[in-house]
Amino acid sequence: MQITALLWSCSFASLALAQWNHRGWGGWHPGPDHNHNSDTAKTIDLTGNGWTLRSQNGSIEVPARVPSQQFLDLYAAGVIGDPLFGLNNTYETWVRDQNWTYSRSLRDVRASPGTTTLLVFKGLDTFTTISLCGKQVAYTQNQWRQYVFDVSNILQSCRGTPQLSLNFGPAVNVTHEISKGPEGDQLSCRVYARKEQSDLGWDWSPSLAPAGPWRPIYAVQLTGNEIYVNNAAIDIYRKGQQNNLSPDQSQPWIFNASIDFTNPSSAGFHHRALPRETKMQLTLTDAGGRQVLQRQLSGVYSSAETVTGSTTIDPASVQQWWPNGMGAQTLYTAKIDIITDNGRFGQQSTIGSVERRVGFRTIVLNLGAITDEQLAQGVAPGANWHFEVNGNTFYAKGANIVPLDVFWPEIDDAKVTQLFTLAKESSMNLIRVWSSGAYLDDWIYDIADEMGILLWSEFEFASAVYPVTPRFLEEYEAEAYYNVRRINHHPSLALWAGGNELEIVELGFYYGKPEFAYYQQIQEELLIKCVYANTKSISYIPSSTYNGYTSIDFDSVRPLTSRYRNTSGPDYYYNDTDSYNYDAPTLFDFNTYPVGRFADEFGFIAMPSVQSWELEAAADQLYYPSDTVINHNRHSGLNFGESGDAMQASLAGLAQMTLGVTTYLPVPDLQDSRANFSAWCYSTQVVQADAIGHQLAFYRRGSGLPERQLGCLYWQLNDVWAAPTWSSVENTGRQKMLYYVGKDLYSPVIVYPYYNRNTTDLQVWVMSDRTQALSGTLSYQWFDFSGKPLAVGGTVTIEGQQNTTSRGNMTNSKPETINFNVGAINTTQVLHYPNLGQTLANSNVNASNAVLFLSITAGSYKHSQVFHPLYLGQANLQDPGLKLTNSGGNSWTVTATKAVAGWVWLEYDTNDVLGYWSENAFWLNKGESRTVTFTVFSDESGGQWPSTVSVRSVYDNKRS
Repeated sequence: MQITALLWSCSFASLALAQWNHRGWGGWHPGPDHNHNSDTAKTIDLTGNGWTLRSQNGSIEVPARVPSQQFLDLYAAGVIGDPLFGLNNTYETWVRDQNWTYSRSLRDVRASPGTTTLLVFKGLDTFTTISLCGKQVAYTQNQWRQYVFDVSNILQSCRGTPQLSLNFGPAVNVTHEISKGPEGDQLSCRVYARKEQSDLGWDWSPSLAPAGPWRPIYAVQLTGNEIYVNNAAIDIYRKGQQNNLSPDQSQPWIFNASIDFTNPSSAGFHHRALPRETKMQLTLTDAGGRQVLQRQLSGVYSSAETVTGSTTIDPASVQQWWPNGMGAQTLYTAKIDIITDNGRFGQQSTIGSVERRVGFRTIVLNLGAITDEQLAQGVAPGANWHFEVNGNTFYAKGANIVPLDVFWPEIDDAKVTQLFTLAKESSMNLIRVWSSGAYLDDWIYDIADEMGILLWSEFEFASAVYPVTPRFLEEYEAEAYYNVRRINHHPSLALWAGGNELEIVELGFYYGKPEFAYYQQIQEELLIKCVYANTKSISYIPSSTYNGYTSIDFDSVRPLTSRYRNTSGPDYYYNDTDSYNYDAPTLFDFNTYPVGRFADEFGFIAMPSVQSWELEAAADQLYYPSDTVINHNRHSGLNFGESGDAMQASLAGLAQMTLGVTTYLPVPDLQDSRANFSAWCYSTQVVQADAIGHQLAFYRRGSGLPERQLGCLYWQLNDVWAAPTWSSVENTGRQKMLYYVGKDLYSPVIVYPYYNRNTTDLQVWVMSDRTQALSGTLSYQWFDFSGKPLAVGGTVTIEGQQNTTSRGNMTNSKPETINFNVGAINTTQVLHYPNLGQTLANSNVNASNAVLFLSITAGSYKHSQVFHPLYLGQANLQDPGLKLTNSGGNSWTVTATKAVAGWVWLEYDTNDVLGYWSENAFWLNKGESRTVTFTVFSDESGGQWPSTVSVRSVYDNKRS
C-alpha cells in the first residue's frame, strides 16, 4: 500500500550501541508445531507468566508475560485503557515514548562444569539491551532476527538466582536520534529501525510503536557433543532447476537439507565443525504416518555452524502439492537426523534432528519474453508476468494482507485459520504478504500449506529509500538469510520480493541520483544473493511493482538486469500494476484502470460495520463523521505535497468516501442515530464492493485480451482496528460486502457487463480460469425495478468464439439465450449493445427504470450478474418487500416479494458470534428467493445469535 508522504527526510548517521478476541490478552497460541527441532540438549521454556514489566523511572511495575509488548501488559494490569478504543491511541503515546524493562528470575538455569548455557530469543522488538546477573549480554536492533547468546561465563560468576533483564528503547526516539532528523518528524525516520514499519503508522493503522519480547524465549543447556538446532533450510526442486526459470518437469526431485546448529565449541566461538564422518539421514512419511522412504543424504558437508546434505527422489514415490482449486495439498513430514560416531567402539548416536512438513511442487514467476507462439495467439509483445505451478500457468486470485494485529502476540491459530478459511472459501489461491509488517511465523505458513494458499512474501522494505551504511547492510543480510532459510520448506511460499512499491518510488524520485544506487545495492545485489544462496526453488524480484528484467546472469553481482521502464512503446506490456483512484465520479470508468500483465494492488476505502465500531467507540461516537471516526481514519485525502494537519487530512480522505455514496446511492437520512450510522457504514461498503468488483472483473477480462492479464490481488484482505480502510474483512473477523463480491467474482467461470457511460456501449463477457475450454449458455432478460419484464428492441451483436452475428428486436419480454465457447484461462464476448441509450429510448424504456439480469451455465459452473444503466441514486428503486425466514439450523431464505432488491445484505447484530455466510451482497428479482447458510467460527451467545439476524437492501436508504 502506498503511503501519502515520501519517507526520505532524514540524514544517515551511524548507530552507537546505546483469536479475534478484542484486546483480551490471550497469550501465545500458535498452531500445531510441524517444524520441530529434536535436540538432545536441555531446553527451558521461558515463555508464559513469571515476568515483570517496569517503566523507565520505576514508577510502574506490573506482572507480564512473554511473548508480549508493553501495551498488552499495561492494559492487562489496568494501567491503561484499550489502546485502540476511541482516542486512546492519541492519549497513550507516552507509553511508546519511554524505555520499558521486562525481567524475570531463572531459577531453573544453573551453571555447572562442562555445560554450555545459551539464551535463545526468537524475536525482540526492537532496540534491546539484554542483561543477565546485572551484566550486559548484548544489544540487539532487529525485530526479525533470532538471537542466540552463550551466557555460560556470566552464569558461572552470578551470585544468587540469575536475573534476566530486557530493556527496550522507544523506537520513535531512537530512530530520531539515529537519523538526526528535525523535531516532529520522527515517524518518517522509520527506515532507521529494522522494525515493523507500520508500527510507526500507516494509512490503515495507528502509530503506537509497541516494544517487547514479541516471540518466545528459551534457555538451552548443552553437554558433550550435544548441539542446538537453531534453523534449517529445506529446498525441494527439480534437478537442474534455477531461480526465476521454469524447470524441466520430467526431472527427478532434489531434496537438499541445510541445518544450522550451535554446539559448545561454536558457542564459545572456537568454530569447530562436526566430525568428518557425520551423517545425515532423511525419513519421509506421509500424512497417515506411512514411511515413504528412509535413506542417508549424500555429499554431507559441515562447517562450524551448518551441516548440509542432499538426495534425489523419484517423482513416482511422492504426490505433488497444488494450490487451492487446482488439486490436493499433499504434505509430508521430513525428519533429518544428524548422526556422529560417539567414540564407543564405532557406535553412532543422533546428536540432533529436525522435522519439517514439506510439499513437492515447483513455483515460478515467469517474466520471460513473449514467444512467437504467444504472438500468433494474439498476445501483445513484451514479457510475461504470471505464476506457474508444477509447470502449469494459472490465474492468480487473491488479496494483500497487512499485519494480522496491531500487536503480534495477540495473533493465534484461530484468528489465522479463520482468515485463511475466508480466503479459501472465496477461491483465492494467492495472498501477498505486504512488506512493512513482519515475516510470518512458520505456523502461519503451515496453515497456508494445508489450505493451498500461496504466499507472495516480501522483505521488510517499503516505499522509501533505506540506509546503506555497513551496519545496516549487515543487518539486512543477517535478517534475510535467517528468514529465507527458515521459511523455504513451505510449499505455500510463492515468491520473494525485495519490498513494496520500491521500483516505482525510486524511479519516480531518485533515478539518476545517488539514492537510486541504494535501491540497487539492497534489492538488486544483496537480497537476491540471500535468496539465490539458499534456494533454487523460488523466484525473486526486487520490488512488488516491477517492469521485469532483460537478462539473467547468475554469476553477476547483479543477476537480474532490470528493465526499469518500458521504452518499447504502448503496445508492449512488461509490468504488473499498482493503482488507486479516489476520484469518485470516475470509479466505474474502465478507461481509468491500468492495463498490464498482473494487478497486485487496487482498492477503495469503506467503513466497517456498526458492530465492529461498537467495540472501539463510545455510543455517543456512533455517527458520521464523529471524532473517533476522524481519528481512526488515517487515509489522507490531501494531494501529494499539500500541507495540512491530521484532522484536515482525515476529513479530506473521508470526503472521498462520502462523495462515493452521494454520487452513486440514495443518501441515508434515518431518524434513529445508530440506524443512520449503520446505513452509512452499509452504503460505503456498497460503493467499495461495486467499484472494486468492477476493477476485479476488468482484470479478469484481460486474460483473453492482448495484455494476457493473469492475476489480480485487491487491497486489502484484513484490518488491524475499526477504521475506514480498504479491507474486505474487519478487524473483528466480520466481513464487509467487498469480501462477498470478491468471492463471487473469483468464481471459476463468471459473466460480467462492461459499460461505457459516455458512449452507452454495453458489452457482456464470460471469463474462465479453468485449464480446459468450456461451452455454455447465456440467459438474459430486461426488467423494470418493479420486477416487470421489459421489451427492449434494437440491434444486439452476439459475439461467439468464431463468429459474430446480429439480431434485432431483442428481448421481447422473454428470456433470451445465447450459446458460447470460452477457451482455457480465457474470455469471450457474448453480448453487445453498441448504443444502449438509443436502444432503450427506441423501446420507450427509461434508463432509470431498467435492470438487466444475466446468468450463465457452463457444465457444472453457474454464475449470475445484474446491470443497471444509471447509478442507484438516480434509479427508480422500489420497496422490494424483503421477507426473511429461518429455513432451519443456520440457514435463512430471503424473498423479494414486491420488487427488485439491490444489494441484499444479511447481518447479525451481536458481537457474541463470528462466522461467514455462504453468499451475501446479492440481487433478487421480484418473486425470487435465495437460501443462504451461516458457518459458525465461534459462538458465545449461548445459541441466541439467530434472533439478531436481519436483512436489508439499498432501498432502505430511502426510508426515514
